Amino acid sequence: MFCQVCGALQSDEEEFCDRCHQKLLVLSGPEADKIPLEENPEESFSFDEHLLERISILEEVLKRTAEAVRDIFSTLQKQEKNILINHTGLGALADVLDFHGVVPREEWGEEWEGRAQKQLLALEKRERFAGCKEKIAGLYCGKDRELFVQHLRQADMRFLSFELAEAVTALEAAFALDRGNYQLAHFLGETYFNDGEPGTALGHFECALALKPDHFECLVYSGVIYYERGEMQLAEERLGTATVLYPDAFLPLFCLGAIWAGKGDLEDASECLKRATMIDPVPQAFYLLGNCYYELRKLHPAIQALREAVRIDPSFEEAHHLLGLSYLDRHWNRKALAAFREAQHLNPKKMRYGDLVGFLSGDSSKPLPHVEGEAATWLESAEEALGRDEGREALRCYRRALSLDPDNPTVLMSHALACLQLDRHEESEVTTRRVLELNPGEMLKTTAYATLMEALRGEGRHREGNQVGARLLDEGTTSFAKTIAYYEMAYNLAELEEELDQALDYARLSLEHSPDEFKQFPLAALGWIHYKRQEYDKAVEFLKHSSELGLSSQTLNQLGMALLASGDEAEARTVLSQARTLDGRPDALHDKMMEFLRDSTQLFEALDPKTE
Repeated sequence: MFCQVCGALQSDEEEFCDRCHQKLLVLSGPEADKIPLEENPEESFSFDEHLLERISILEEVLKRTAEAVRDIFSTLQKQEKNILINHTGLGALADVLDFHGVVPREEWGEEWEGRAQKQLLALEKRERFAGCKEKIAGLYCGKDRELFVQHLRQADMRFLSFELAEAVTALEAAFALDRGNYQLAHFLGETYFNDGEPGTALGHFECALALKPDHFECLVYSGVIYYERGEMQLAEERLGTATVLYPDAFLPLFCLGAIWAGKGDLEDASECLKRATMIDPVPQAFYLLGNCYYELRKLHPAIQALREAVRIDPSFEEAHHLLGLSYLDRHWNRKALAAFREAQHLNPKKMRYGDLVGFLSGDSSKPLPHVEGEAATWLESAEEALGRDEGREALRCYRRALSLDPDNPTVLMSHALACLQLDRHEESEVTTRRVLELNPGEMLKTTAYATLMEALRGEGRHREGNQVGARLLDEGTTSFAKTIAYYEMAYNLAELEEELDQALDYARLSLEHSPDEFKQFPLAALGWIHYKRQEYDKAVEFLKHSSELGLSSQTLNQLGMALLASGDEAEARTVLSQARTLDGRPDALHDKMMEFLRDSTQLFEALDPKTE
């Protein structure tokens, strides 16, 4: 056998030429014996020439590829420039509208962000529908197939136009023609679930499961909905079925572990969660696993799980706190103190300014400015939405109230406090400065200054906050104003861990001027500053006194840290455990879990892609 490229003689067993390394082709046929063969092929073949020819071809391909990449890069640069110009123009338009009082810049930004999210959601739904449209059409078993396909096409067109409601309506019409189409029922249920309509979604999931009892996504979705509704038995049944049918899926194991942990079945919960973390290292799962081990007094595996949780998510404050308690039970006091400090750093709750406004509004001698008419209705709606943790809706209602009564200090102050609660410090700062420009009464001005200093602290601008405190001292005449100014300035210096002698003087002056309703705050500040000064006995004394006047998780955490630093490990453990209970950390965990479960991207990634 001879190589068809270089003509070298080869063994019959070879697949590649031992000279030019080309794959050997076997030619056969009646005329094969008549093919003339070169007696000395080496003389007519140059391996160097062959390599040069191959290199030339590769160089040409590489050259064309480089030109194509260069063209694409040039196009991307042009697009980037166009996007930048468009964005700059829109920003300029927003500034002009804001300057002339037509549309506030914050409202413009909120509306823009909201629409962008809707467009992205519509794009995601369109892609998912495109992926299952053929399956839905293939499962149709009714008589009027043409009308069914027409509804699907209409839904497809609506998705392309980002008209989600109309697309869902078309799909519902298609589903009415084919109630046996489990794939369509699943898609509709998934859509309603992501739109925040779990009741409607559950009906579609149940319909799909009646047709296909082993449908993985429907089992998981319905189990999650039952879990959120508190129907634990049904949730456990659905998720248990999913774990049996699909033992390598993360999400049903995670949810089932959460249910068993809530029921107190910690052994089974820990086994379930351990399997879940091996499939997908999600920090919420590691935290819940660590919590189960902690309650079972298995401290070593608890510490391992909680360390992994904070490694993946360093901002997981609840995990840092529980890790500190686990260290404390192992008598690793230095590590425990470090974990509590990190938790304190992540959740530095100061004075509750909502309570402050309540105190001011309850002062009949100096009532807050009244809000009337439609503005009052919008203000009430905003406060209700804020109570339901619907931050976006609350801000929308506050802005509607401000558009109707833009110079009312009560509306402005309520909006500023809401922004502070939602960690929108820049927006809170802008609003409180508007309140101060109106030169309101002494009590409301003090509240505005206090909110402004808290907003500046949230942005890490402690020194600027103390400049605002100095202005409050110059302008304020009441003891209440001096209390707030000295308290805030003391806390800022304590957070900076500098000029602690001055901070101590400020805290003492705050306590001296403080009315009885607020003595717990300057007392807590005094205790915290003594802690920073490593005067732990005095820190314990003041923090205990503050806790006696009013319990707060922040003060209890600080007290526990001071007790631990002073060597009173037993009482520190008791106080820190009380702080964990008082702070409602199990509810916080539930919120984090449900936030994870509602995140469609996370959920899609957690589901097994091999299932229908």
